[in-house]
Amino acid sequence: MSDTYFDDLETRSADAREAAQLAALQAQLSRIDADARIDDMADLTKLPVLRKSDLTAAQKAQPPFGGINVSNITHVFQSPGPIYEPGGSSHDWFRMGRFLHAAGLCANDIVQNCFGYHLTPAGHMFESGARAVGAKVLPAGVGQTELQVTAARDVGTTAYAGTPDYLKIILEKADEMGVKLGIDKAAVGGGALFPSLRQYYIDRGISCLQCYATADVGNIAYESAAMEGMILDEGVIVEIVTPGTGDPVPAGEVGEVVVTALNPDYPLIRFATGDLSAIMEGVSPCGRTNQRIKGWMGRADQTTKIKGMFVRPEQVAALVAHHGEVTKARVVASRAGEQDVMTVHIESAGGDADAYAQSVAQLLKLKGKVVVVDPGTLPRDGLVIEDQRTYD
Repeated sequence: MSDTYFDDLETRSADAREAAQLAALQAQLSRIDADARIDDMADLTKLPVLRKSDLTAAQKAQPPFGGINVSNITHVFQSPGPIYEPGGSSHDWFRMGRFLHAAGLCANDIVQNCFGYHLTPAGHMFESGARAVGAKVLPAGVGQTELQVTAARDVGTTAYAGTPDYLKIILEKADEMGVKLGIDKAAVGGGALFPSLRQYYIDRGISCLQCYATADVGNIAYESAAMEGMILDEGVIVEIVTPGTGDPVPAGEVGEVVVTALNPDYPLIRFATGDLSAIMEGVSPCGRTNQRIKGWMGRADQTTKIKGMFVRPEQVAALVAHHGEVTKARVVASRAGEQDVMTVHIESAGGDADAYAQSVAQLLKLKGKVVVVDPGTLPRDGLVIEDQRTYD
């Protein structure tokens, strides 16, 4: 097999892939329910969809993992909700190596991993992938941009891993400091990679590819150098369903992404991500034969990812409830200078904007601009989170 591919699984036939996935799925079901059985992949739609709200409720009743049979784990992570996810240290437990290989990373690279290492699993996920391709890791985490630049120069960083926006901040700080960095590859996730931002990196000699992954199931899909859609990972089964249901949509139509993870250590069956996408026709020109999706196309509910973190309607409701004089709040996600911006519009008869800003940081877990408006000003259209960003 050529070094073009991570392994032989990427170029197998559709029949071979389906047979292997069916066997793995049957094994997963046996771990959950000894009496459960499906005879072909079409039977998967007969099983219930597991939503984040279901998982949260189950974890509250049976902490930390809601009674799911978890094995061979070395870490416990917490994501907003809160939701607890297990993690393992066995070879490429999160299946990120396939993506990093497609992004051109190899044993000659030093990866500056700017995903967070505290509570949430993203830092560990990408470090696992770096180990799988033999790359060295600088566990940089988030923030302290001047130190990031200094470290990247001193250790000879050649590749970046992190959210799409933050690499630009590092590069601009390096320019300001008069430092030339050797980064020529970027593997990003945790937010949308806008075409203008990708072009900015290309103009600086940096190849930038993105993946679609979640804390719950690890890698779901990834770009290759062909940059035509996102190729499904070999360790998951993906369905596109009508939002709020488990019913598959016709091929090519937009619907909610539902993922069945084939990781025997953490069997999640038909897990609803809340994200929208669509299956693409054909296979990638790069030669990988698995199905492709069009990438992230928004949220099936109003939950929105801003600066790599999810903001949920229930968090906005908690903000309103926290201040008795507030009648309504609306979070608006926008872009400025290739970065996400969060503005929180608050209806109040005369509250303190600084106090509201502190509550926003505490309850939404992100800092944002606060705009106080008179009661009755905000639209009564049911939206509490409005995404004004465009993805063309």
